[in-house]
Amino acid sequence: MDDATFSVSIPRLTTSRLLLREYRATDFEVFAANIQDPAATEFVTGAPDRRSAWRSFTAGAGQWLVQGAGWWAVELRETSEVVGWVGAFFRETSPDLELGWILRPKFWRQGLATEAAKAALAYGIEKYDARRIIAHITNANLASVKVSRNLGMRYETEVPFFDQTVGLYALER
Repeated sequence: MDDATFSVSIPRLTTSRLLLREYRATDFEVFAANIQDPAATEFVTGAPDRRSAWRSFTAGAGQWLVQGAGWWAVELRETSEVVGWVGAFFRETSPDLELGWILRPKFWRQGLATEAAKAALAYGIEKYDARRIIAHITNANLASVKVSRNLGMRYETEVPFFDQTVGLYALER
């Protein structure tokens, strides 16, 4: 990861059904509603209010400036509807590339999280020559555990993560 010069072009990635693209201000309403939805955030920390949702939204977009890695909005290519968000990024405390994903509940169980995460994973491996890719997943989140397995990740151990203990899933190349 090189020092950023605060000039960045966020890559667009396509899959058969999806476009992974930059965040747009017009995405915020959908983002805020999702991050405040108890079903969508059952296993991740949601935002208690719109101000916190805005901070999360802009932080996800801003990672591209600081790291040259970050989060994408994920939309259906056919309709341009935003289905969720996926990220390939680096935490300040780890050299490992981390993947994350969150979809709107109406798009669950369609394979979209796996499809988006596979695109983010491939990008991260190619762009950063990532040798170790991780995901932090609450063990009860069986859908995300399945996505991680579809990506070739394996459970390693329990780790503290914010105010909870979660599973650390990893892919070694």
